[in-house]
Amino acid sequence: MHEMAMAQGIMDIVESYARKNDAKKVRVVSLIIGEMAGVVFESLEFCFKALAEGTVAEDAELKLHRTPLLGQCNDCGWQGHIVKYNFFCPKCNSAKVDIISGRELRVEYLEVD
Repeated sequence: MHEMAMAQGIMDIVESYARKNDAKKVRVVSLIIGEMAGVVFESLEFCFKALAEGTVAEDAELKLHRTPLLGQCNDCGWQGHIVKYNFFCPKCNSAKVDIISGRELRVEYLEVD
């Protein structure tokens, strides 16, 4: 379950930020997660809650925002949603498609007291 490793990384960021800013309580942790990151939201929430017990992030709300997997064709200029990981351009069938979003996994912001 890679969600536990992700949750631990998020907790490391949260605790480091809280220490640096003398925060007593973390209220909200907002995450941006790309469609291609392969994260099961429910698993990530479960792991985060387990790790947050007894810390400044206990009872923090996780706000999870999924970004779609979008691509751009270098041959015809098409831009759009990549469906079922098919990285061929649906317009010209080129294999020269760059990913422009959907791989993100980052802390967007924290709300603290």
